[in-house]
Amino acid sequence: MTAEPVVLVDNLSKTYRVPEREGGFAAAVRGFFRRTYRDVPAVQQVSFQIAPGEVVGFLGPNGAGKTTTLKMLSGLLHPSAGGARVLGFTPWQLKPAYLRAITLVMGQRNRLSWDIPAADSFLLNQAIYRLTDADYQRTLAELDELLELGPLLKKPVRNLSLGERMKCELAAGLLHRPQVLFLDEPTIGLDITAQARIRTFLQEYNRRTGATILLTSHYMADVTALCERVLIIHHGRLKYDGGLTDLSRQIAPFKLIGVALGEAVAADLSRYGTPVQTEEDGDKHFIQVPADAVTAVTARLLADLPVHDITIADPPIEDVIERAFHE
Repeated sequence: MTAEPVVLVDNLSKTYRVPEREGGFAAAVRGFFRRTYRDVPAVQQVSFQIAPGEVVGFLGPNGAGKTTTLKMLSGLLHPSAGGARVLGFTPWQLKPAYLRAITLVMGQRNRLSWDIPAADSFLLNQAIYRLTDADYQRTLAELDELLELGPLLKKPVRNLSLGERMKCELAAGLLHRPQVLFLDEPTIGLDITAQARIRTFLQEYNRRTGATILLTSHYMADVTALCERVLIIHHGRLKYDGGLTDLSRQIAPFKLIGVALGEAVAADLSRYGTPVQTEEDGDKHFIQVPADAVTAVTARLLADLPVHDITIADPPIEDVIERAFHE
């Protein structure tokens, strides 16, 4: 028996009515008496479902509609059309039971008070969500184990580094043990080490609690580490809903062959495929070939050239996503 989806989005749309006018004093005066508007579609007829316990990446360029969608699903915005159900609730009705079951963490927005220790903000959240002392202490201990919060809780938030603050922001959003996490760029601006720690934490939190996670990120390492399934949105429309592996096959059905030559030979690899630049070491030259031609091209390379090493790899996921945006 198939489980009911935790998140069900049906033709969800959001259009903003934006005032506009030309520059100059005369236009300003006219606009004071008669304002003109234009409609800006931010999200257009988006539909998808997310099953219990899934971790789904929500990808797209800036302005694609990701944050607007998350704000509608968390109840901060009303849609212009369409509908959504999360855990059986209509998000924008803002029922207390719904707000206790979800969280929205935005990497570019603070939920912690800037001038007081994070521990004091945590106590405020305990009061808001009406958590018993036993539940609060049990959850805080678990989050401390996963995020190493101990040394941070007594410092004013303004004295925390960005990575430390983000760990506290995540903990604040999870004290009430939400069943659904909407995460908008949770690793933005963090260094590589801090990003890795946040990813590890989210993996372990999902494993321990079975929480459902919808995640936006511009860092492909977040997506490949956490998500088997991705949604791609562009110009407000859903362009893709499926697995990362399937995305590569559909959008970029080619492979990269890397060749290191055993002798100092100037080989024209363009005869075998399309030469490409990569961030791999300089000893190896890469060509792009259709996936169904890999065996034949590899055989020709080995027969024609003094090959010292050869590798075959999928294209970088960043390239695949970029192609998807422009399909």
